[in-house]
Amino acid sequence: MNMDELLHANFATLDTNITDWSTVVTNLKNLEKQAREDLKAKADKANWAGDNASVTREFVDKTVGEFADAVTEATSIRDILKDTRDELVGYRDDLKSKLELARRKNITVTSTADGGFTVTMLVHPDRAAKGTEVPSHSQQDVDFLRDDVQLILNRATESDTTAAQVLRALVDQAEQGFANAVYGDRDSAVEALEKAEDIAQIIKKKGDDMTPEEFDKVNSTLAAYANDPLFQERFAATLGPRGVLDFWADLSDPSDGGALQRTRFNQYGELQKNLSLTLAGATQIDSPKMQEWKEDMLKLSGERIQTRGTTVYGFQIMSNLMRVGDYDDKFLNKYGDSLIAQEKKMKLPGNFWTGATGGPMMPRMNFMGDGNGDFGRDPMTGFMMALTNSPDAAADFFSSTDPQDNAEWVLKDRRSFNDGPQNGPNPALEATGNAMFAATSGMNPNDENAQFVPHSGENKEALDQSLKHLAEAGDDFPSELRESAAKMLGNWGAEVHESASAIQTDRTPLDYENLLEVSKQVSRDQGSHEILMRSINTAIVADIHGEHTGDPEEELKRAGQTVGFLESARYQALETDKEDPSWNAKWGYHIVGGAFNFVPTFGDAIQRGVDAAAYAWQLEEQGRIDDKNAIDNSNNFTSRQNYLASLADEWAKANPDHRLAEDGNKYLRQDSIGNSAFNGNSTANRKAGIAPQ
Repeated sequence: MNMDELLHANFATLDTNITDWSTVVTNLKNLEKQAREDLKAKADKANWAGDNASVTREFVDKTVGEFADAVTEATSIRDILKDTRDELVGYRDDLKSKLELARRKNITVTSTADGGFTVTMLVHPDRAAKGTEVPSHSQQDVDFLRDDVQLILNRATESDTTAAQVLRALVDQAEQGFANAVYGDRDSAVEALEKAEDIAQIIKKKGDDMTPEEFDKVNSTLAAYANDPLFQERFAATLGPRGVLDFWADLSDPSDGGALQRTRFNQYGELQKNLSLTLAGATQIDSPKMQEWKEDMLKLSGERIQTRGTTVYGFQIMSNLMRVGDYDDKFLNKYGDSLIAQEKKMKLPGNFWTGATGGPMMPRMNFMGDGNGDFGRDPMTGFMMALTNSPDAAADFFSSTDPQDNAEWVLKDRRSFNDGPQNGPNPALEATGNAMFAATSGMNPNDENAQFVPHSGENKEALDQSLKHLAEAGDDFPSELRESAAKMLGNWGAEVHESASAIQTDRTPLDYENLLEVSKQVSRDQGSHEILMRSINTAIVADIHGEHTGDPEEELKRAGQTVGFLESARYQALETDKEDPSWNAKWGYHIVGGAFNFVPTFGDAIQRGVDAAAYAWQLEEQGRIDDKNAIDNSNNFTSRQNYLASLADEWAKANPDHRLAEDGNKYLRQDSIGNSAFNGNSTANRKAGIAPQ
């Protein structure tokens, strides 16, 4: 910006633009509010079912999200324009003030043809009118004026140029739709871009040879800007996919023994987290640069990355940078397809991931946790963690059968391997269980504030796929998946109850035999069995209080039928493991902790019924353990009489006008639910091939 442009600038047009953008913001806020409070509220409350329900809700949610992003982007543009306008006005006024002071010393500035300026005298003493006293000035005054004017012009130029840069960067964040980057002024947006460029260049040029002080700078900057969209995109694009992989591979290589390993090793986990959050956010940006970045990363993940002392796979590096953050759903599913294809080519992927096929052993690449976690050599662990943090991506992954059946590979066929410093639950399988739950429930199990959400068609497909392949695993069902499977069934409690209580077992929402086998496998662990029982108990009581047509006794009989089904699963589980020397300790009674936020919430009246029935079940469970009556005869319900009676009493409260609810008909009421429990147990036993006793 030259002197004349600033000195004579007319900001009326810019003021009009700011006013127009303010109007746009106001209108978009009104539209967003209408979409959120009217369209989305009605969609959430609608009693829809089937594929149309999931598609419609997804469209409504996306539309509401686009309106919110539009408000955010328009507000950021308006605020940056206003901040830039205020800065330029300030520079113009500052220039005028400097020139006015200079006039008092008989000096001023004039523009030159090349866009520059020169300091000249207003009136030369030799040409002044006779008797006119011309103010004097020194060379220092001339130099000060020149420097002051140049400084003002430099700052005005920077303000104008960087405003254009950040506005382009904001608009480019989304190739279609709107960006959700929030900036209240030009300075904050410019600083985000400059910081991203700075630390990306440190990593590119120095890698793990950076000084401890530079490491601290990189780590603290990533932490400060991990959620900043402009920073995320500029950092990822500047470093590039190859730069990301090379840096983490070199940092993980223990053969270096450099300054960072001696002084900053304990901070690697924090850097891993901050780098992961930044890259995850960057993949959400729908700009041409990030589209190219994601495609390149997918290509590089299957390649081997050479370091000083070892060679690692790109999948191993990238998966360890996926453990936290919300990665783009499409990127995750393409990544998962490529990872499984790679593992199937390896046939025994564990041998390749650990380096057991020859050459140096793979180094530790995961530094998050307390130091006793997995080494990060198994890329499936980090990838499953990424899916857990992105339930929609998880649902797509677990329901997909093209180009391969993903659920079949991760739940049944894939051979796990030890990837930690000590024996214990397999981290990859635990992560897979969490991802499976996210896929089927639409909830992130790591989010303590997550609430039950309506299921989509993809959630149901993921559930059907998961039940199928878990059931096919039979007694090879990994113990690490039991708790997640129990929560998964609990999350679908209404469908489990409807299926378990069915008379025609070939016409159920969930495959009856798959459900029975998975319920059995879940029940091989006391804690998981309790999760299953408590959550299905909620579904039973909710069904008792629900709106139905026909004779309400159906809900009483269904309650008994489901209890009989679950008792069959429990009996089969105990029979399977009764020769296990740790069996008694494993079945010692305990209360499962943690919130049951994965089941729907109901009003106080229903919740009181849920609590009363659950308490009756817990007392019976304690008595069963104390009496060493852990394995009942397959058709014996002496240990469930109080629980069934509690459910029957709850049914009577919900249906006070029914003949079975009358005081004199308690025997008939309990007989109805008891016989149904017997029938449910017999049906399940017959399906499992258990002979009557």
